[in-house]
Amino acid sequence: MNFTLNVLGTASALPMTERYPSAQVLDVRGRLFMIDCGEGAQMRLRAAGISFLKIEHICLSHIHGDHVFGLFGLLSTMGLLGRTSPLNIYAPESFGPILDFFRSHFGEGLLFEINFVKLTMSEPSLLYENRSVELLAFPLNHRVDTFGFIIREKMPSRNVYKSAIARHGLTLAEIGALKRGEDVVRHKDGCQEVIRNDEASYVPYVPRSYAYCSDTAPFPELPDWVRGVTLLYHEATFPEEMSAMAEKTFHSTTLQAARTALDAGAGRLLVGHYSSRFPSVDFFLDELRSVFPDSYLAYDGLRMEIPLVKHDGEEPVR
Repeated sequence: MNFTLNVLGTASALPMTERYPSAQVLDVRGRLFMIDCGEGAQMRLRAAGISFLKIEHICLSHIHGDHVFGLFGLLSTMGLLGRTSPLNIYAPESFGPILDFFRSHFGEGLLFEINFVKLTMSEPSLLYENRSVELLAFPLNHRVDTFGFIIREKMPSRNVYKSAIARHGLTLAEIGALKRGEDVVRHKDGCQEVIRNDEASYVPYVPRSYAYCSDTAPFPELPDWVRGVTLLYHEATFPEEMSAMAEKTFHSTTLQAARTALDAGAGRLLVGHYSSRFPSVDFFLDELRSVFPDSYLAYDGLRMEIPLVKHDGEEPVR
């Protein structure tokens, strides 16, 4: 059950030789969620060995060129490859005319349906779910309508300790109740027996989650909206010495990204969307880790697997 982030681009407005504009693909148990689609995304997908046809969802944070200029080419290539399965695109309402332009000038011969979902929410809202994963979007703080995304596994059904089954003589109905997270209550001869769920069952693994926050300036609600995510991607366009520029352009600095991760109780912080002023951003890491030690620098071609933390199934000693 993989949960793998593929970083395709980490540049901001100006692409560089070693950095393409923003684009990522998150692989959750074989289902591919693309987040932003900057220029050159197709080339990065090829280099990463990611199938164009397996991408089911494209999430566009906002309609700035460095986040969408790769989309026309990608959609056209999907058509050339004979794609027939529907594609969901989640984007701000302003993307509508852009999609209409593409369809009218370049959409002839496309055999797949494009389902455009407008992002208009004012707080985290569910966009998509299946049996094991859900996708949410929430507003960010940028110069135009901009949205972040959370992709997370759903809480799995609980497992029942084998020793509890034997000790209590649990029936199939009682085992089912415990798996749903309920206590088992028995009544016999006027007495009540309660078999507590947290003592007789356990969560087999910790659900993983990923939050994407780019482009944005800090704002008070963000840490609560991404609270407890396993991996937080947050833009860090500028070092702290350029905080005035960050404020002017509605972007974030290294320390602002790190404080968001700290306040949110995130498991790990990954930053990107670097200003082209800095051919090397290695010095960003010291600033980040001065606030949030578990911080990392994204780079083009990074593949980061979020491991599954499983319960060993052993009942704790009471």
